[in-house]
Amino acid sequence: MVLNLAFAVAGIVAALAGFVAARPSRFRIVRTATMRAPAAAVFAQINDFRHWQAWSPWARRDPAMKQTYEGAAGGAGAVYTWEGNKEVGKGRMTLVESRAGERITIAMEFFAPFAATATTEFTFTPRGDGTEVTWAMSGTRNFVAKGLDMVMNMDRMVGGDFEKGLASMKSIVEGDRP
Repeated sequence: MVLNLAFAVAGIVAALAGFVAARPSRFRIVRTATMRAPAAAVFAQINDFRHWQAWSPWARRDPAMKQTYEGAAGGAGAVYTWEGNKEVGKGRMTLVESRAGERITIAMEFFAPFAATATTEFTFTPRGDGTEVTWAMSGTRNFVAKGLDMVMNMDRMVGGDFEKGLASMKSIVEGDRP
């Protein structure tokens, strides 16, 4: 009886591990918003990390977060590091590509609460009298991250933060707030 139960538990664990291992290693989170502003105005909010404080959803989660800026003030080579509470963690962003009004690419390194890397891209597409802004993050997930994603859906969590950030940025570039 005990042996049968042990085999059953081992089988369930093996099946679950197989299911987790079979999940995609690559992830991509994408959110888009259209803003009644020229691409140059939106681009300026992202191209200089010092502007992020005004619209980033993570800045609101830890107003005491330690932030440092290195390299260029904006554009390729600009570096932003942060260290905050458990909600924002610790990490580093390096702006690696900056094409005015078209695209910004950022290399992200997360150090805490977990180590990971990702690539973030912002693209700007003219839409009538405004700009469609797409915020995307992609990378790879290890076995543990694949398992965690089954119970804490990263697309929903991080995507929700992207939506909040885009809404705040929209308010700024459309002149609804300073």
